Amino acid sequence: MHTTQTTLLAPQTNSHISCCLAVHDNLLYAASINAVNVFDLSNYTLVDAFNDDPTSGAVKSVAFNATNVFTAHQDSKIRVWQMAESKKHRLVCTLPTIMDRFRRSLLPKNYVQVQRQRKRLWIEHCDAISGLAVNKGLMYSVSWDKSFKIWNVSNHRCLESVKEAHEDAVNAVVVSDNGAVYTASADGCIKVWERNDGVRRHTLVTTLEKHKSTVNALALNGDGCLLFSGGFDRRILVWERENGETNNMVFREALSGHTGAILCLINVDDLLASGSSDRTVRIWQHGKDTGYHCMVVMEGHEKPVKSLVAVSAGASNGVVSVCSGSLDGEIKIWEIKRITVPQT
Repeated sequence: MHTTQTTLLAPQTNSHISCCLAVHDNLLYAASINAVNVFDLSNYTLVDAFNDDPTSGAVKSVAFNATNVFTAHQDSKIRVWQMAESKKHRLVCTLPTIMDRFRRSLLPKNYVQVQRQRKRLWIEHCDAISGLAVNKGLMYSVSWDKSFKIWNVSNHRCLESVKEAHEDAVNAVVVSDNGAVYTASADGCIKVWERNDGVRRHTLVTTLEKHKSTVNALALNGDGCLLFSGGFDRRILVWERENGETNNMVFREALSGHTGAILCLINVDDLLASGSSDRTVRIWQHGKDTGYHCMVVMEGHEKPVKSLVAVSAGASNGVVSVCSGSLDGEIKIWEIKRITVPQT
């Protein structure tokens, strides 16, 4: 493989990349402490910066549907934004909404114990929201409070809360097209959930336990048959859904090479990209009958790589573009070109 690198953003005042990058409609969203900077990928210019509320804490995740942008924050809230034609973003509401809070607060059964002598509504997270995923009209949020919640993106109501989903902070969530929910935690486990129509809520399908410590990152391949997980143990684990059954996730292989914790993962076409506290990005490709191999190590960041996002896939020209965000305050764009090796 051949790679080229471009630095999109030089460090600026308060340009610390907190943890997340996201791409939507040729716009790159980059969290910078509590603010979100928006860049036009056609010319790499800054077109907007929103959320100037210092009390919100760091932005931990960004997600989208057709009409709104959702940001998850350290203050345990989700903020909903709408983008105007000018590409400026306006705050629509904060989740849970005031109306939803009021409606739920009328019944004592809607309160749950979160600490000794302290109760909150079950629709509220009570710690930093670490991840968001949107799928078919629903949004899933995970939190360091050990829970995950499901929201209706149309009316912004909280539909369900899975309390004590894990024994420790939940760090990541991904959702497959068939609605299976995967959550990763500091307890070292990955849990798989599906909605049980009989009880009208999500129930645990299976628990995946191969990591030796905290699981930080998850990614699914295109058809959702492969799950990738990365952890503090410096390994990437590959899981396969056998016979199309979500409750039958089989461990396939462990990928080693990073010298620091795995902090982020993305799947692009047939490639897997991983970012680590060792300050590198690695590109892995699956070989026929040989499993995944590291094809290239991309160096250039001066601090841990906290986020990866695909800018473009390479189905037509063989070139894949990936952005990496680091605690060094820079965002780099990498162009990865496949080189076809003649078969002997």
